[in-house]
Amino acid sequence: MVALVLVATGAANGQADATSREWNKPIPPFRIAGNLYYVGAIEITSYLITTPQGHFLLDGGFVETAPQIEHNIVQLGFKLSDVKYLLNSHAHYDHAGGLAELKKVTGARFVASEGDAGLLRKGGHGDFRFGDTLLFPPIEPDKIILDGESLQLADQVMTAHLTPGHTRGNTTWTTKVREGGRMYDVVFVGSQSSLDYKFVGLESYPGIAADFVKSFAVLRNLPCDIFLGSHGSFFHFADKHERFMSGDTSAFVDPDGYNRYLSESEKDFRQKVDRQRQQGAASP
Repeated sequence: MVALVLVATGAANGQADATSREWNKPIPPFRIAGNLYYVGAIEITSYLITTPQGHFLLDGGFVETAPQIEHNIVQLGFKLSDVKYLLNSHAHYDHAGGLAELKKVTGARFVASEGDAGLLRKGGHGDFRFGDTLLFPPIEPDKIILDGESLQLADQVMTAHLTPGHTRGNTTWTTKVREGGRMYDVVFVGSQSSLDYKFVGLESYPGIAADFVKSFAVLRNLPCDIFLGSHGSFFHFADKHERFMSGDTSAFVDPDGYNRYLSESEKDFRQKVDRQRQQGAASP
């Protein structure tokens, strides 16, 4: 996500830069565990959670990722029209760009947090960090999800945990899947990347530092066996994918990796806060 800052000025829509094109390279879809499938690109993720009563689809990638996701779902043998809920981790162009297209082709209900709903409706206009530079097709939520609220299809429950900071409505989703006779807790981290945000003095948005602190606490209290997220690099997707395809069926089971991700992200956040405080104290 640091690269997102670097390319912001050159990406008014979709993949106007080399980094985004690299992130969006296609890979074949595959089953991670139980009824949980990977349908995203090499770095920009998307997940399909299937049930006999319809499916959940989490995140839409870039505008250009949507056709990949559609192809991947069909390639796995599922119908686009069976996607009943379309979910989002957060309202940035690399995760919300394909949502409008996916809603159109699936007919699914789009569910989002109140904190990100305004940005989603405006297609990214007025982002507190990126202004009007990282735009995407606007989309109207059909339902506003509350903190701790769950959605259910058949026996599958997807629960939203509001973890604001990266965006005002950044959302971490959790569920459970069964594989090999065992139930696994799955965490889909929205993002704990603090980028170049301002936390001291004139904050990037009022209360952003407190939001990050609270969100780290929320995430540390979530049980996690299978650690996933909105970016593959959060959970070392490339390495795990290679191991998985070589026969390591438990490659994505990584509770220690989840805790390391939180620790590293929180350390980075707190270092930025300390540095900004020191810079503020040194200013005349």
